[in-house]
Amino acid sequence: MHKRFFPLICLSLCYLPLQAASPEWKQLFDGRDLAGWQHVGPGHMTVENGLIQTHGGMGLLWWTGGKLGNCVIRVVYRMRDENDNSGVFIRIPLEPREEWMPVHYGYEVQIDNHPEKSNEDEYHVTGTLYSLTKPLAFPGKPGPQWNTMEITLDGPHTIVVVNGVKVTDYTEGQPVPARKFDFEPQRGRRPLEGYFGLQNHSDNDIVFFKEVAVRPLK
Repeated sequence: MHKRFFPLICLSLCYLPLQAASPEWKQLFDGRDLAGWQHVGPGHMTVENGLIQTHGGMGLLWWTGGKLGNCVIRVVYRMRDENDNSGVFIRIPLEPREEWMPVHYGYEVQIDNHPEKSNEDEYHVTGTLYSLTKPLAFPGKPGPQWNTMEITLDGPHTIVVVNGVKVTDYTEGQPVPARKFDFEPQRGRRPLEGYFGLQNHSDNDIVFFKEVAVRPLK
């Protein structure tokens, strides 16, 4: 009798649907050194107490592991002071050789909770595509609190979430405001895949990064 029913039991177990595993995060910063990264432009970055620290600027620390697209980039950072300036650059079309090409031909996801102090408007606040998108919310935390920024690159679609709150939801080709300053990026479409990096802005803007990770979209 046991032999008679065993095949039926086996079939019911063998054909259970398998759960799809979620893509895992790949850590791009090991907390020890800047292996896999390269700096261009003025200033520099160091690793101290397990954190990337900005020094001077304006420069860019970019990841040399290749172009990214159809993924989520997670950056965990904090400002040294109540407010400091930095950014995460994405969709950079070519390997950076100086600091201004990424500005004009990639996107900067801004880190600056108080752009009004530099005579800039809300299009320049944390989580926006710098000078291009109007923020949906203002969830950036002041220093020295930690912030988590997740940037989704889904084909031509870019979504930025800061501390669990969506700030930017932009698709290539949507209208953007005209340039107001010569240091703002040139307008135009960006590539679906590109290099990315972390900005060091100036001597007075010190930002720390403790996690930089990426995972593919499901």
